[in-house]
Amino acid sequence: MQPPRPIDLLICDCDGVLIDSEIIAERHLHKALAEHYPVHELDVVLAGTFGLQSRDIVARAEAHFGTLLPEGFLEENRAIIKALIRSEVQPIAGVHDALLKIDLPLAVASNSHFDAVTFALQRCDLTERVNRGVFSADQVERPKPAPDLYLLAARTAGVDPRHCLVVEDSVTGATAALTAGMQVVGFLGASHIPPEHGETLRQLGVEHLIGRMDELPDLVARLQAEAASSGAKA
Repeated sequence: MQPPRPIDLLICDCDGVLIDSEIIAERHLHKALAEHYPVHELDVVLAGTFGLQSRDIVARAEAHFGTLLPEGFLEENRAIIKALIRSEVQPIAGVHDALLKIDLPLAVASNSHFDAVTFALQRCDLTERVNRGVFSADQVERPKPAPDLYLLAARTAGVDPRHCLVVEDSVTGATAALTAGMQVVGFLGASHIPPEHGETLRQLGVEHLIGRMDELPDLVARLQAEAASSGAKA
């Protein structure tokens, strides 16, 4: 376990952390791909892909089956998923109140596009709370699982990556944050999270797991207290 480190910036992922959108996107993309590929194999190919961009999931399916999807498939289904999310998505339970209770600067870093993230913030009534910027996949050459997006957020905020605390739900996002040298809280409360996912994140190196957003303020306070105590003893 890493020694306690001061926390100067909180960074949240968006899909599956602020809004419960992954399940909507996952269901539709599975349905759309099942029109072209065998369902029994597709389930195996798509296992563990949440957190990846749609283009990467589609590329994985095409590579596995050796058959290209029709031209325009990705763009058409991105538009459908976007419309479904805007009409159906709900904020993660308790996320608004939890983030208001945490006295830290807040940024959001997401593999979604910028307009989708800003919509999510409006949906959660968190636009004003996010005071250190919104960072999206279209701002970097390499999105998650590369660390670039999280490093951009830290650099823009003027914070050492080692002093950032990230809330992530996916292996893709947690890998990005850990590679950036950040502390990570694994959130297990979204609808798409499988029962064994906590152990998967633990094996990746995520030290802190929560199942509800109302657990986050107390965890952050504890981590801050541990870092202060460690600093006082040094």
